[in-house]
Amino acid sequence: MTQDERWLARYNEVKGFIEREHRNPSKHRIEEHDILNWLKASRKKMNAGELKEERLVKFRELLALVAENKRKNQYA
Repeated sequence: MTQDERWLARYNEVKGFIEREHRNPSKHRIEEHDILNWLKASRKKMNAGELKEERLVKFRELLALVAENKRKNQYA
């Protein structure tokens, strides 16, 4: 599996999680730490200008989805 395939697989995992759960990954749930850490690391790379152009487009779409679900209570 290439690095691009791994990135895309993780991207799809995070996107699927947010669409399925209607919330962002929680820092309080250990089982969600992997996807939360990927999200934070990718955001840091984007801010540093290190994200490839095709990844940047997809990641911005993901950030829009994250913004829609910001501060949503999982029990609501």
